[in-house]
Amino acid sequence: MNMADAGWVWEGQGLDPGVHPSIFGVGDGAEFFGVRRVHFLFHDTTPLALRRLAHLDEVVPDISKWRFRDSENGGSECYCDGRPETVRAEAEKASQFSLEFPNVTGGYYDDMKGLMTKFGHGAAECARIHDALRSRNPRLRLHTVVYSHELDPPGFWQELLPFMDVVTFWVWGYERLTTLEDDLKRCRDLFGSRPILMGCYLRDYPSVSPMPMESVRHQWRVLAKALAGGLVDGYDILATVLIDGHLEQAEYIRDFIKDHS
Repeated sequence: MNMADAGWVWEGQGLDPGVHPSIFGVGDGAEFFGVRRVHFLFHDTTPLALRRLAHLDEVVPDISKWRFRDSENGGSECYCDGRPETVRAEAEKASQFSLEFPNVTGGYYDDMKGLMTKFGHGAAECARIHDALRSRNPRLRLHTVVYSHELDPPGFWQELLPFMDVVTFWVWGYERLTTLEDDLKRCRDLFGSRPILMGCYLRDYPSVSPMPMESVRHQWRVLAKALAGGLVDGYDILATVLIDGHLEQAEYIRDFIKDHS
């Protein structure tokens, strides 16, 4: 498989502790990494935003909506509005926009399990969200975030399977990447034939620092093998906003993609 064709990248200006404002804007990450598919987060889904991404093959905006608010220290911070009514409304908005922007192909449900737990809803609400996403366009797919530490118990996911069209699989904490191959196999066994995208961080959020380079190299070696063997269908890079602050990691990934395409 051509690795560039399998790639996605997060676009948008999120605010992370210790990360300075980036020189890269919306759409720049796809150009930097040489990919044609993006998850668009942190900003309102508007015609202005979607026109900036109209040249790409696929755009999937977030529906568990990352927003900005004033912080107690007088600055700004990101928070996720994962209320079911918000997720439904954003899903319906994406569905409507897909009629004008045909490269909008779905909605991104970030931190799915955590938000479902926080707001106390289950499969019935996920069904309504899925229906909202397809209300104007039945071809749209719900992209759902699953972390390696959330695979157990598997029963949680079984009742959600009808509404999970794409799984984006993330490992929280670089230390956990040592068991990545086994975790990917468990993910594939659990989610069957659904497309699986491996999440690839530039930054290790638990340690509030750039991802260690040995961990980056290990993950991308595993990714190349998993792509070739059909264990995963693609990958998702987080994120454009981190490129210049995590340039060694970003350039390694960019060159790895180019060398395997």
